[in-house]
Amino acid sequence: MTDSPPPSTGASAAGPPVPSAVALSGVTKAFGAVRAVDGIDLEIRAGEFFSMLGPSGSGKTTVLRMIAGFEEPTGGRVLLGGTDVTRLAPFDRDVNTVFQDYALFPHLSVRQNVEYGLKVKRVPRAERTRRAAEALAAVRLEDFAARRPAELSGGQRQRVALARALVNRPSVLLLDEPLGALDLKLRLEMQIELKQIQREAGITFVFVTHDQDEALTMSDRIAVFNAGRIEQVGTPAEVYEHPATEFVAGFVGTSNLLQGDAAAQVFGEPGLYSVRPEKVRITHPDDPAGPDECSAPGTIVEVVYAGALTRFVVDLEAGGRLVALRQNVEESSTDVARHRGSTVLLAWQRRHTVRLSARPGDTTPNDNPQ
Repeated sequence: MTDSPPPSTGASAAGPPVPSAVALSGVTKAFGAVRAVDGIDLEIRAGEFFSMLGPSGSGKTTVLRMIAGFEEPTGGRVLLGGTDVTRLAPFDRDVNTVFQDYALFPHLSVRQNVEYGLKVKRVPRAERTRRAAEALAAVRLEDFAARRPAELSGGQRQRVALARALVNRPSVLLLDEPLGALDLKLRLEMQIELKQIQREAGITFVFVTHDQDEALTMSDRIAVFNAGRIEQVGTPAEVYEHPATEFVAGFVGTSNLLQGDAAAQVFGEPGLYSVRPEKVRITHPDDPAGPDECSAPGTIVEVVYAGALTRFVVDLEAGGRLVALRQNVEESSTDVARHRGSTVLLAWQRRHTVRLSARPGDTTPNDNPQ
């Protein structure tokens, strides 16, 4: 499942159609016999935070490099602001790229690092100084202008790299897993900061990541990549709550899958179905499910205590296995262990069940079972 074809643009009631920030039309990339990108159509809107999410080798970084101009497509077109840039060199494109390794000059100060690109372009000194100050203020590092990169934390160095890209005022900023080298606490902080900076700058961000939490936290929309193709494009809520394929359901968050005889018994018809573990509640087997609920009896075979949550693994009488999550509001690790071996009823709202396609392009309806 891919997004709508890129050449189309949204028309505004107040004026003529406005070109998308980035559009890919039938883009492919082959490295010898390996087809790294397999016919992608994609439109990224001006001013949005767009994430390309997928596992290693899914094609997302190759697509980013083709937008930047570091790789040339084997086929198809790349458009920026409605202009075909497929054969243009990177320096002729109105984009900048932020990499994971920052690539700062260690012998230059923070201000000099940020000014460097402007100096190469022979921008007058007064304007360089003013624009560098504005860029450092945007990333909240104006008080660190005289320091060297070695005197900064990892998060501060990442913000310097971001300021250096922003100072050129690109229409599109490309970010290639920029938070991958940071520790967990700092990465979580930078997720919030990046989104805030993007919102204030008003620049289109195209963000590559394999981290589903990053994509869900920061993005306006997400494209989920798999094996060189896009399986789904949508808002974080759409991709998480209504995955289009089995791959999306399993890669974006944790999902229960039921199929075959077990699915037929639980839902009344065969197919491939998904329900998120946090949507499933555990109740006594004699308690009836609600009129708008699906339900399945089973036995708890494993209990995994994870601090704030406990994960219950339940083998169903119908066959198959479901996982349910419960917040540990009152119970401790010793309390939850006693549930192992208990017979229970699992229940969840019917609207939280999604019928999946096995792969992009399948005609299996993506809707709730009746």
